[in-house]
Amino acid sequence: MIQRKVILWSVIVALGGFIFGFDTVVISGAEQAIQKYWQLSSLVHGLTVAMAIIGTVFGALFGRIPADSIGRKKSLLIIAVLFLVTSLGTAMVTNWYLFMILRFVGGLGVGASSVIAPTYITEISPPAARGRLGMLFQFNIVFGIVMAFLSNLLIVYILGQGNHDAWRYMLGVMAIPSLIFLLLLKFVPESPRWLLLQQGRSDEARGILQIINPEGYQEDIDSIVNSNEEDAKEPGGTNLFSGRYKFPVMLAILIAFFNQTSGINAILYYAPRIFEMTGLGSKDSLTSSLILGVVNFTFTMVAIFFIDKIGRRKLMFIGSFGLIITLGLVAYSFFSGNLSGYYITFYLSAFIAFFAFSQGAVIWVFISEIFPNQVRAKGQSLGSFTHWVMAALIANSFPFFAEKLGGGFTFMFFSVMMVLQLLFVWKLMPETKGKSLEGIEHSLIH
Repeated sequence: MIQRKVILWSVIVALGGFIFGFDTVVISGAEQAIQKYWQLSSLVHGLTVAMAIIGTVFGALFGRIPADSIGRKKSLLIIAVLFLVTSLGTAMVTNWYLFMILRFVGGLGVGASSVIAPTYITEISPPAARGRLGMLFQFNIVFGIVMAFLSNLLIVYILGQGNHDAWRYMLGVMAIPSLIFLLLLKFVPESPRWLLLQQGRSDEARGILQIINPEGYQEDIDSIVNSNEEDAKEPGGTNLFSGRYKFPVMLAILIAFFNQTSGINAILYYAPRIFEMTGLGSKDSLTSSLILGVVNFTFTMVAIFFIDKIGRRKLMFIGSFGLIITLGLVAYSFFSGNLSGYYITFYLSAFIAFFAFSQGAVIWVFISEIFPNQVRAKGQSLGSFTHWVMAALIANSFPFFAEKLGGGFTFMFFSVMMVLQLLFVWKLMPETKGKSLEGIEHSLIH
């Protein structure tokens, strides 16, 4: 039985995922108005949209530093402040350069949250429920995506399609969940594994572990300490690239790489633009985008019930086949010229369903599981960094390639990449469901 406080802590920390998702997608409703407001070329506009992702890359790369030095909780509080300040700033700014700086800083918060929040949830979760609790972060990402699409649509309907300041309201709304996140974090304790291994505060760690696992907390402490002592004897114990961790490093890089080469962020960022390429009007495009968000949310909910039952690897198998087929159908529609907006909406909805059930559900849980305690934040940072580097490259280049090559070749590329993902799952990906973190460490490293 999962302790209620553990669920509460996980839900609060996972709110960082809500803002992650909201910030990632809210730009889709504002990007065309932003392009017109500052009269941006397609390449400069791609950079403008991708600036938050570029910030996210650096946030993911360096997020493990405060996570290890000042703790998971204090780092999350800093992130919440960044979210609040940048959401209000981007809504009010009139200077393009300042807008770019604020989007970059907001991206720093998103990237750091993608490292620290899953790490924290993993470190407080009992093995039997780690998948479900870890998926709360992903659940909140897709919930944030739905709310961003819904918020954009409501703002357009309330203010009118021709309102030139609608994009400011779209970006400014994020201040509300940011403030809620900041206030609720006061009820969350520090990670007991960080307290025990990084600070030596064993009494404080014991008190938190006793809440998490009232009957077996002493066994948890012994397992954590013994595993850390064994790792200390090994050469390169805290050096992620020592060679000792080469298998989990490879797994983290590959799953993050394939996550983005599915085209998921390009589709979410530019959903209204993609639908307008099929002939749908502006409001119909926003409505179709909202449908994608609802499908994403629904199938993430479904995945929560399966991730600890059938495991991470089977979800990835099922999803890979579905992604190959649905992306192929979208590519075929563009090649054949059969660009009914409703067919494309159906195909992309099916794509989102398979993605949410597989890659979307698995990535943050899996990466946070496969690294030992002493390098977990570093490993999570590496996986998140890879994820956001690819997201930045694809989001920045998608408008250019979609314009020059057309939708057919663009979506066919994504489909081929999912064939490679299927091979990765089949040949390399291990199953981690139901195992303790220390048990996973021994199976992958020793």
